[in-house]
Amino acid sequence: MKRLERAMAASADRVFDLAAIGASGFTAMVIASSAESSGRISGDATFFSLVLAFVASLSLWWRRRHPVAIAALLVPISAVTDFAGLAGLIALYTLITRRRGRVIGVLLVLHLLAGVVYSLIRPDPELAPPLEFVFTLAFLTATVAIAVAMRARRDLVGVLRERAARAEEEAQIRAERLRALERERIAREMHDALAHRISMVSLHAGALVIRPDLTPADVAKAATTIRDSAHQALEDLREILGVLRADEGESLRPQPDLKHLDELIADARAAGVPVEFAADIGEVAPGAAFGRTVYRLVQEGLTNAGKHASGTTVRVTLARTSDDMMHVLVANPLTRSPATAGGAGGAGATGGSGGAGATGGAGGAGATGGSGGAGATGGAGGSGGAGGSGGSGGAGLDTGRSATVLPGAGAGPEAGCSGPVLPGAGAGLVGLAERVELAGGRFRHGIHGDAAGVLSFRLEAWLPWPVS
Repeated sequence: MKRLERAMAASADRVFDLAAIGASGFTAMVIASSAESSGRISGDATFFSLVLAFVASLSLWWRRRHPVAIAALLVPISAVTDFAGLAGLIALYTLITRRRGRVIGVLLVLHLLAGVVYSLIRPDPELAPPLEFVFTLAFLTATVAIAVAMRARRDLVGVLRERAARAEEEAQIRAERLRALERERIAREMHDALAHRISMVSLHAGALVIRPDLTPADVAKAATTIRDSAHQALEDLREILGVLRADEGESLRPQPDLKHLDELIADARAAGVPVEFAADIGEVAPGAAFGRTVYRLVQEGLTNAGKHASGTTVRVTLARTSDDMMHVLVANPLTRSPATAGGAGGAGATGGSGGAGATGGAGGAGATGGSGGAGATGGAGGSGGAGGSGGSGGAGLDTGRSATVLPGAGAGPEAGCSGPVLPGAGAGLVGLAERVELAGGRFRHGIHGDAAGVLSFRLEAWLPWPVS
């Protein structure tokens, strides 16, 4: 396209060059006829003057490529004949529009002096030399004025084109930056929306794998939770991806905010996560971004507690501080080591079986002919008496990884769960930190110890209170 435009511009320039050559030649013949009729020139002088005028006219073909040389060539021709007057003016016009500097002034003075020399060599019988000098100066001044105006217009057009090209380039860069930010926002929303649902699916699926002895009611309950969590995850994913192709006017499901916190807490409790929720914020009419940030903070805290500290009570607190900040706190105690959690089961009677040890404890010892009791979760079976057999150990716990939320079911690999560690560890916290920072707040997370030495994991943020 640009090559075609350049070719069209070059063709137009050549058409103008041909028109300039024709106009210059025609003007030379008109001036020659007028000069002969007035007696200023005649005979062979007219012929040679016309030859020089035609040479000057033909030289205009190269005026764009060599403006200084052509303007300088016409100075001696203008000194011996005025037939090439129009050619000289066209050459000076081209020089001014295409060049800058001292050379323009020098050539203008030379052309003016060449006109004075010709008026002295061949004075006009009808016009005095001073008056002829005034006319020559007027023609040169008009040529300079027109050339300067055209050069200013050409410079302005060039500047505008450059600005347009720069603006288009900046618009492309801005569009690419916006696309990158939108991709990052969608990825963060996908993580925030799906991590909680997928973690619930993973936890309950792990419970079904390691507990084949669950009752049909427990299996049905876990399957229902898995189905509901998967359905909600698909709905969230469909909603997020729908933003990418939604037309104007198409209704989209509203993003979660403070009004949806009760549903989030209820879902967590239904999944087996004990939650203590307290909100002391009064009447708040927050903006969409503020409510969504609070919702994502609580959601991320509940998700992490369910993944890494299953079975512990999660405390969620929303409060307004004295400096007009919204304080969001999600805390859960750290899980204890299995070795310190349980006691020992009692001893079975003769022919009976030993009692079941508590979590991490050991089954009691069976009497003669009896069998050792079965150790509870993480415990070891007792030792059988004479003729008896040792009991079997329960399912061990891995406190450093996720555990099931169903009663009595472990989730560590020692319990027979071969699934990988849940992905995305730490990614949600990084996204939350950036989200809170963009909202003008503060964010921190980590292990905290109270005065009694109890350790807990705390996720908390301070957000500027929304101004109504």
